[in-house]
Amino acid sequence: MADLATPVLSSTPSSVKRQRLTGIALMCAALICFSCLDSTVKWVNRSVDPLVTVWARYMSSVVLTSFLINPWTQPGFLKSRRLPLQLIRSGLMFLTTICSFTALKYLQLTETTSIQFSTPLIVALLAGPMLGERVGSQRLIAIGFGLVGVLVVMRPGLGTMQPAALLSLAGAITYALYGITTRMLAAHDSSSTTTFYSGLAGLVLMTPLLPWIWTTTPSPLTWLLMLMTGAIGAFGHWLLVLAHARAPAAILSPFIYTQIIWMLALGYILFGDWPDTWTLVGAGIVIASGLYLLYRERIRHREPETSA
Repeated sequence: MADLATPVLSSTPSSVKRQRLTGIALMCAALICFSCLDSTVKWVNRSVDPLVTVWARYMSSVVLTSFLINPWTQPGFLKSRRLPLQLIRSGLMFLTTICSFTALKYLQLTETTSIQFSTPLIVALLAGPMLGERVGSQRLIAIGFGLVGVLVVMRPGLGTMQPAALLSLAGAITYALYGITTRMLAAHDSSSTTTFYSGLAGLVLMTPLLPWIWTTTPSPLTWLLMLMTGAIGAFGHWLLVLAHARAPAAILSPFIYTQIIWMLALGYILFGDWPDTWTLVGAGIVIASGLYLLYRERIRHREPETSA
């Protein structure tokens, strides 16, 4: 049976252009979903402990995923060729979720997003020692420039830095490590196996803590929103898969930074937040650095083709 997420691609120029435009639209829709997820988490965190929100996110995600990934639909999906690495990856995702969800309670949406935009920079920095990828001087300068942008957003030492900004930065670091371990696992385990372990690990780790973190009874609306976190996240990732099935990552990647638009709008509409000038300047620096890294990545992959 053909993979439903993989369309039959045509090679005619008009079809390729149409497929790429569809991929870009799906990418932007996925980013809207992720922005709605963060906004929902921030709203829920006003009523319950952020760790309860983390548990609800994993619980609803595992329930939804189990309808598609289970022993009946995919026999043997629990077998991993790199189980220790799978567990490390799942732990990194768990730490990322805790850091991000807790930071959202205290920071504006645009602040967390601006700091999280540093993830590609951290991946590029760590890919050298961890994956053996060459990091040239121009890429190192771009990474350093982008990290300066993160410092502009956080503004340490000026009496204005929220301690939660450090949590957001820690989440960006663990998410970068999560991305690298995902690339390391791709050659050994199926995406179904990796997806299952990601959700199950968080649920197993969080459920025993519920008696200690459950301080208030959520309202029906809060319950609904907590359950929606898994659905919104799963739908966003599904759109992401569809987008990458229709357009190359090099074309889709720059559109990641459009998420700042949705975060600005949702932050203002839902919470009355508007970022200060320094946050916008820092976000601009991080985005410019990330776009330059993407440009250098394109050049690096073109060089072997032109020299062949």
